[in-house]
Amino acid sequence: MALTGALAPTLHVAPAASHCRLFQVRRTHAVEVGLQGNYLRGPGGVLVCTRSGRARSVTSVRASMAESGTAGSRVEEKLGVRIERGPSEARLQELGIRSWPKWGCQASKFPWTYDGKETCYLLKGKVKVYPEGSSDFVEFGAGDLVVFPKGMSCTWEVSEAVDKHYEFEY
Repeated sequence: MALTGALAPTLHVAPAASHCRLFQVRRTHAVEVGLQGNYLRGPGGVLVCTRSGRARSVTSVRASMAESGTAGSRVEEKLGVRIERGPSEARLQELGIRSWPKWGCQASKFPWTYDGKETCYLLKGKVKVYPEGSSDFVEFGAGDLVVFPKGMSCTWEVSEAVDKHYEFEY
């Protein structure tokens, strides 16, 4: 998808999958991704991509952020792992996180493969995850909402004991 106008030099956007109209971003300059990955804010302005693919105004983006509880949180994606840093209590309630099962472990290092998409919220701890075939890692900790894709194989390196709520989608 080609961009024109003020956003053209800032963002490169491509469809995320053939079955949906969400978009993924390849970072070329300082770009903020939020509203669950559906808006992009760069030095040249704001581009919003919704499931319908229609652009929305900055005002409606702010209203949607406030409604969804993502206002104030920072969303990033690295190596296929999505991290929402500091989600609001309203966002956590919306997802029903407090009713999800809990899991924990002490400082350790172990391999893991995701048979389903996992969403987890860390109550405590600090982790580095190294996706298989990569020397790079994703780091997250207490207060982060993390989504791992189905089929991902990785190594967890837990530096501070973890306590988390989790949910799998198969």
